[in-house]
Amino acid sequence: MTTVTEQDVQALRDALGPLRDREQVAVRLLEASAKHSFDPDTELDWDAGVEDGKWFWPPELVSLYDTPLWRKMSEEQRMDLARHEAASLASLGIWFEIILMQLLVRHIYDKPVTSNHVRYALTEIADECRHSMMFGRMIQWGGAPTYPVPRAYHNAARILKTVSTTPGSFAATLLGEEILDWMQRLTFPDERVQTLVRGVTRIHVVEEARHVRYAREELRRQMVTAPAWERRMTRLSCGEAARIFSVCFINPQVYENVGLDRRQAVAQVKASGHRTEVMQTGAKRLTDFFDDIGVLNGVGRRLWKSSGLLA
Repeated sequence: MTTVTEQDVQALRDALGPLRDREQVAVRLLEASAKHSFDPDTELDWDAGVEDGKWFWPPELVSLYDTPLWRKMSEEQRMDLARHEAASLASLGIWFEIILMQLLVRHIYDKPVTSNHVRYALTEIADECRHSMMFGRMIQWGGAPTYPVPRAYHNAARILKTVSTTPGSFAATLLGEEILDWMQRLTFPDERVQTLVRGVTRIHVVEEARHVRYAREELRRQMVTAPAWERRMTRLSCGEAARIFSVCFINPQVYENVGLDRRQAVAQVKASGHRTEVMQTGAKRLTDFFDDIGVLNGVGRRLWKSSGLLA
């Protein structure tokens, strides 16, 4: 098999234009990290109490919003559901970030340890450690339980991250980051939302912007240089990851915990045109990017459509 050198990669293009130099991208991201990194333990007021009359998540982003069941719920019950869904999403975020950290460590295992590319990956791992601790602390602060993903999907992810190709790892990274990032960009400026939750989402949005850039640039590089079998496997694994992600996005136990019928709630979420629009709008920037670079081809596209994240 022909080896593609760094000089060759710099001369290559994809549908979005010339590929950028890996080291130069890393330098810019390291500079941004030095200027815009946060310590959630000191940046946020964890001693502040929960504010009466404020949401834990914008109501329009709550899964049951604008369903028949939502219209029957009291305002107090709606706000309580938002609190539990915020905890469910934070739990999902921790799960995904732990997977991401493992994938990043594996990615840099054979790479030059003094390179800026590796240095930035280690910086991102440190960011993700702080984010996971921050999300865990937010769950505790809000008084809701943690919501682990179902055991079957927890174990499926164990397999996926073990067999994932390098481009598959970065595609899964973007899946876990960009949809939640879209929701958080709507959350942190929303004055209806708890001040501490807004602070958590602001920190995450600022730091995740670098992570998205790193993953996008590396995925573009991999989709140009990886062998054909690896690109095919990436499309399959990414499509399956999208299906798992959509199923695990909100743990249905949240409905029981606020006094709702679980089956009725799940059925109404699945039938909700508003919820479908929210999820597909949140995923659109990502799916457009994947489409441009050839990730959404063949069976992979069908899996993405079955996930509900692609129209």
